[in-house]
Amino acid sequence: MNVREQVLEIGAKAKAASRELAKLSTRRKNTILEAMAEELDAQRAFIQAENQKDLEAGREAGLTNAMLDRLDLTDARIDSMIKGLRDVAVLQDPVGEEISTWNRPNGLEIHKRRVPIGVIGIIFESRPNVTCDAAALCFKTSNAVILRGGKEAIHSNLAIAAAMQKGGETKGMPANCIQLIPTIDREAVEVMCQMTDYLDLIIPRGGEGLIRAVMKMAHVPVIKHYTGVCHTYVDASANLDMALKIAENAKCQRPGVCNAMETLLVHKDIAEEFLPKMGEIFSRHGVEMRGDSLTTKLIGTAIPAKEEDWSTEYVDLILSIKVVDNVAAAIEHINTYGSGHSDAIVSEDEKATVKFLNEVDAATVYVNASTRFTDGAEFGMGAEIGVSTDKLHARGPMGLEELTTYKYVIEGKGQIRE
Repeated sequence: MNVREQVLEIGAKAKAASRELAKLSTRRKNTILEAMAEELDAQRAFIQAENQKDLEAGREAGLTNAMLDRLDLTDARIDSMIKGLRDVAVLQDPVGEEISTWNRPNGLEIHKRRVPIGVIGIIFESRPNVTCDAAALCFKTSNAVILRGGKEAIHSNLAIAAAMQKGGETKGMPANCIQLIPTIDREAVEVMCQMTDYLDLIIPRGGEGLIRAVMKMAHVPVIKHYTGVCHTYVDASANLDMALKIAENAKCQRPGVCNAMETLLVHKDIAEEFLPKMGEIFSRHGVEMRGDSLTTKLIGTAIPAKEEDWSTEYVDLILSIKVVDNVAAAIEHINTYGSGHSDAIVSEDEKATVKFLNEVDAATVYVNASTRFTDGAEFGMGAEIGVSTDKLHARGPMGLEELTTYKYVIEGKGQIRE
């Protein structure tokens, strides 16, 4: 069987599984999710052994430290995956929810109800925990899922998917609800993108190159997560001690993720006081700072920024810094160079914060908090399928509701249209 035949067979099985999934009660789904969590824990040692194969291959291939960090399945990250499964299990099931109901003058009663999308394809890179998060959310919403991870995490992904399948089947999970494409051949992605008979939606998670390639090939709808060029703007009115902590966290806590800060904007009135202190903190973390002329003057270790720096997602310990005249200039910069992901203002001025919240065009906007909170688990969603920078039909962290669509159910008593 060649790659195309293999992927098409997976698609056909997923379509059949989606119909069986639609019959499961919420209680049954939650029991299955709990069994998946138990099996992940039981197979922890095997999963980590397989993960080591990927880490060793990544080092040999010259992956950056940030990329290796995304790949590493520490005990804490496996614990987080297990917790994510259990958190999803206790969340309210949106399937079947009445979005709205109304009556027509002719007596028809119309219901708008949430239903599963059907079969969802997830194409992702690097982070193997996506295998668990995506499968859990899709399963809870009665969607069959086809996963295609990157070659750098193939052993980890296969081990995680196998554990979830084994655990779920012990409690009656229909076959083929969760499938991972076992080949790293790129042809598999192209076939997935064109499976209009089987796939209802594709969600790519990874670098901009992957997402643009999927968009070019896709014959089915795509929800995109483009670059995470996230900003923090420190206003003239900011509590500077708070601003130092927020900016440090946004850049340094985990620089290799999409919600890490890539550009720091600072009001000109506080730049001389704030930037030298901020520069010292970043230097201790080994951050390479690239700034405008005033930034390089105030931070001796900063180097001049180039035009392309303002729109670059570094996913590393590199940061762009710019001094701006006011909140309007910060907003203009963000809307020009940002990716619509996550942007924050640190300010004690209500007028400035309201202007920022209303005018910044991003999926998530923050006041006096780190952009690192843009995450399904942090938002109380249990886990996330990704962070959409699209505006239709989902935006921001995608949880359970975003994995449903709706249908109209009309109840009558013999009405016919004149």
